[in-house]
Amino acid sequence: MEKIKMTTPLVEMDGDEMTRILWQMIKDELLLPYIDLKTEYYDLGLEHRNETDDQVTVDSANATLKYGVAVKCATITPNAARMTEYNLKEMWKSPNGTIRAILDGTVFRAPILVKGIVPYVKNWTKPITIARHAYGDVYKNTEIKVPGPGKAELVFTAADGTETRELIHNFDGAGIIQGIHNTNKSIESFARACFSYAVDTKQDLWFSTKDTISKKYDHTFKDIFQEIYDNEYKVKFEELGIEYFYTLIDDAVARVIRSEGGFIWACKNYDGDVMSDMVATAYGDLSMMTSVLVSPSGVYEYEAAHGTVQRHYYKHLKGEETSTNSIATIYAWTGALRKRGELDQIPELCNFADKLEQACIKTIEDGKMTKSLSLISTCEHPVILNSLDFIKAIRETLDSLL
Repeated sequence: MEKIKMTTPLVEMDGDEMTRILWQMIKDELLLPYIDLKTEYYDLGLEHRNETDDQVTVDSANATLKYGVAVKCATITPNAARMTEYNLKEMWKSPNGTIRAILDGTVFRAPILVKGIVPYVKNWTKPITIARHAYGDVYKNTEIKVPGPGKAELVFTAADGTETRELIHNFDGAGIIQGIHNTNKSIESFARACFSYAVDTKQDLWFSTKDTISKKYDHTFKDIFQEIYDNEYKVKFEELGIEYFYTLIDDAVARVIRSEGGFIWACKNYDGDVMSDMVATAYGDLSMMTSVLVSPSGVYEYEAAHGTVQRHYYKHLKGEETSTNSIATIYAWTGALRKRGELDQIPELCNFADKLEQACIKTIEDGKMTKSLSLISTCEHPVILNSLDFIKAIRETLDSLL
């Protein structure tokens, strides 16, 4: 078949460790034989981030704003051990955090459903998409260890010098204080990204906070969401027959467990961090979870929800065989290619993305899979393949579908 032509490049962000190895395998076996692939390439491997003082991460995010669609490989966020291992100049920030801040984006994560991998919550027959607000709260907190008795206050000094004070606690002994913040602008961007994504995917949107306890902080989230829904999205939702539903976070958890799935669950930063891993694990495996960062202006950045698979990478360096699941990384590519095809009106590119996803699912359902998938599959006699052979098996299935 003739290779599919692209008109606008994807922003391609390469990454680290085993996922970097898989990245090249996926391109060589599943993309380049079929697509005249156009990308603007950025190496976000930790060594190159270190060489460029992390400027490459900023450049890749700005390129994403320019072109509208990006695909990202998993990357290392360094800790003290990585500082030594990679001889880093400093402990560079999370690339995902940097990109999220520049794109002003919201992260949407959804499971990939496959027959034979049964969710631990048996009534979950449709995917639940977690929308995580990726700014503020505990992730940008300020903390103090209180050494002994004293008074803790929350103080805001306005631009004109006016002070507002609230007592936090009168300590009679040692303790701890945490200060968190958010901005109306960030919450508004989060709300619009959630409502737009619901319209784009034609799914109900749930949102949950604890406004009955946090009558100013959480209540502001609730009020902003409601105002934007009423003024900007209510008519669109009603036309599509989808629903916006607000409830308390504890009620939401109970409702989610009892549901069949098939909706977007918008969460504040910490709630989304925790619940996305809970939902991913309950559906089967974090390696079967998609992730897309969506900005209010309609910019999309696709990646796998998991990390760099460090343990497999060290085995790979020793020349040992690995059996690493590449499905979520393949889906990052298919998501980006489909969105590029939609924006550029190239139906062949959208169709190819659909077919590649079908090939992934069919390959697993036919009993060909990696070791981690075989451990959670109900398939009686799975054929366990190594990392490259699994990708080659998907290519065989893809050829049969094209």
